[in-house]
Formats: sequence, structure tokens, C-alpha cells
Amino acid sequence: MSTQEKIDAFLAAGPFAVAGASTNRDKYGNKVLRAYLQNDLPVTPINPRADEIEGVAAVDGVADLSDDVGALSIVTPPKITEEIVEAAAAKGIRHLWMQPGAESPAAIARAEELGLEVIANGPCLLVALGYRE
Repeated sequence: MSTQEKIDAFLAAGPFAVAGASTNRDKYGNKVLRAYLQNDLPVTPINPRADEIEGVAAVDGVADLSDDVGALSIVTPPKITEEIVEAAAAKGIRHLWMQPGAESPAAIARAEELGLEVIANGPCLLVALGYRE
């Protein structure tokens, strides 16, 4: 599958969630969340230290997401990404987009081993969705 086909499949798999969503508007975890909101896409921020981000109720972890979430953007340090992959598989989320800097070879290999669709090592959701400050 080409990268564009993976992106199209990811964007068709919503609702969405953002692991590593941040209350700090300068951080990519916040910008990725805002990119979904700018495109009127249903999204849930994941942040154990925030009740809400950008006016959207946040959840503590992947396990706390509603069962209809089908695609997960990951904006976390690579070691955390590896844990997120396991949690996403356990939750039944099949589409993962590891944003630049969040991926690790171990996380990508594990996601593929679990049969998940993975976007990593390149494209950024902000570009795909046409994010604007």
C-alpha cells in the first residue's frame, strides 16, 4: 500500500484520538489535535494530566477511549509509543499514525506484528490535513 493509500485509509477510519495531546499550544500534541478540530473531525485527546484540551474532554489513556475510535495519532516519546501500540491493539484500534519523532523501530515492528496499519518515518498529519496556526 502506498503512503497516500495508508493516509486515506487512516482518515477514513475515524473517529480519532491523539495520544500525547498537550495543553501547550506550541507543542505538536496540541497542533495535531487542533488539525482534527479545524477539519471538523471527531477527536479525543489523551492526556492523564488534563480534563480537557481545546474545549474537548480528555481521557487518561487509550483504554479509556470510546469503542468506536478507529484511528490514533501518536505524538509521544518513542518509549511511550511502544506502550501505546500495545494499548491500541488491545483496544481494537487498527490504524496508527506515529508522528515524526514519536516512532521507533521497535514500535513500528510491533505494530506490524500485531497486524495494525502504521504510518511512520515521514509524513505528518499536519501536512495531510492542511493545519493552520
